[in-house]
Amino acid sequence: MNVSMTTVNKVQKTTSTIFAVMLISMVGYFIFWGLGYTHYNSPVLFILATLFGVFMAFNIGGNDVANSFGTSVGAGTLTVPQALGVAAIFEVSGAVIAGGEVTKTIRSGIVDLGTLHIVPHDFVFVMMAALLAAALWLLFATYKGLPVSTTHSIIGGIMGAALTLGFIISSGDSNTLDIVQWNKIAEIAVSWVLSPLLGGMLAYVLFRLIKVYVLDYNTDVELKLKEIKKEKKQFKEQYKLRFDALPEKEKLEAASAMAQDAQIFSDRESAEEELEFESEYYRTLYEFEKRRQSLSIYKALQSWVPIISSLGLMMIVAMLLFKGLNNLNLGLTALHNSLIVFMAGALVWMATYIYARTLKRKDLGKSTFIIFSWMQVFTASGFAFSHGANDIANAIGPFAAIMDVLRTGEIGDTAGIPPIVMITFGIALVVGLWFIGKEVIKTIGTNLAEMHPASGFAAELSAATVVMLASLMGLPVSSTHILVGAVLGIGMVNRNANWRLMKPIGMAWVITLPSAACLGAIIFLVLRTIF
Repeated sequence: MNVSMTTVNKVQKTTSTIFAVMLISMVGYFIFWGLGYTHYNSPVLFILATLFGVFMAFNIGGNDVANSFGTSVGAGTLTVPQALGVAAIFEVSGAVIAGGEVTKTIRSGIVDLGTLHIVPHDFVFVMMAALLAAALWLLFATYKGLPVSTTHSIIGGIMGAALTLGFIISSGDSNTLDIVQWNKIAEIAVSWVLSPLLGGMLAYVLFRLIKVYVLDYNTDVELKLKEIKKEKKQFKEQYKLRFDALPEKEKLEAASAMAQDAQIFSDRESAEEELEFESEYYRTLYEFEKRRQSLSIYKALQSWVPIISSLGLMMIVAMLLFKGLNNLNLGLTALHNSLIVFMAGALVWMATYIYARTLKRKDLGKSTFIIFSWMQVFTASGFAFSHGANDIANAIGPFAAIMDVLRTGEIGDTAGIPPIVMITFGIALVVGLWFIGKEVIKTIGTNLAEMHPASGFAAELSAATVVMLASLMGLPVSSTHILVGAVLGIGMVNRNANWRLMKPIGMAWVITLPSAACLGAIIFLVLRTIF
């Protein structure tokens, strides 16, 4: 035991060293490249901005990505190293492939910086302050194991720094508050309730259906099978005692009848055939077999599970097409996307059904969880790709704006993002998951509610569905809050939801924006004073 633990510790230390060296090397190369890209304008600011941006991406990995993979790890579908591998491939791929060639510089989102008539360096200070403020808040929340919204964090950082600049420029004019679109802030407040509520409701309904029509059905069937097996064993034992007690002549007659019946019994095609047996032994065994066949043992595995798997993958493909790959402008119409979704669903239904047919004579519960494990890996991968394509913009967006200002000397409406930025920040994201993501994974995967492959799949699918539908409908939601709500919905079905843990999590959600805003204001003042 001690030897194996020592080996694990050595592997973890080696992995940590490799990741640390990889990140430092990548950041070093990026700084070397970036100084040339920005024509060596304000090199100290560029280096600081790079460190702040990478630090933000690192903390997004430790909190947001850890939150996304918490259910997979908690369910036992993936280990932490495996989750890291999936995240490395799909998060970075999402960022590089579908992260968007151009990102808006966040001049007119929650805060309209365009109305302030600010100089380029002040804009840089606002974005740098926002990155560091959001990163520090995420680091604190991650250390406490609290999943919070990275989007709300960066918005808070920008808001605090921008308001501080506004008050400085306007000498305390109360109109400065008008640069904040307070209706958007109200929408964020609404998302604190709406996001977990929608995630929880859908997860509750979906997992309730899976529990009743698949898990409970299989449990009931397995109990009946055990009962039949027990009765069959008792009958064989009793029959042997009776057979041994028979006179020799009757033994020979019974043995002869059993020999004939054995051939008929072994040649039967199914228990539905009406067969006649001479011996009591095989007549009774045949009745046991008919009882067993009448249970429709694989009904859930061959009917409900393929349908659920098909719907699950359809939703993941839809999320990828309508959200994850939306930035690529592939030229696909809604009809094209819909046909792709239905084709994917049909393929998965056929594949799952055929696979389910091959699992006969195997453990029913394990077979069911094997299929749900596979589906959970697909949902986690799709979620990771979409996350990489969208949420990494919380780090890259402000940094791209900084880099563009330093390069051109003016504030533009858009900022191009070279692929090396995506790769560097993507690596920082994965490294953050490895070094500091374990606490948030533990919160989502085990502390909020107990998970297994079926419930983990239901939570991830529910979260992905709500994220996509809310995006299409324009509802103000947070993917982090949605997944937390989905896990609680699962816990409600299983009656093991940890409501006490929701108190600090809910409090963290509420204070994320104001905390990041306060940090942003302080950091902005420090940067403006120094530079």
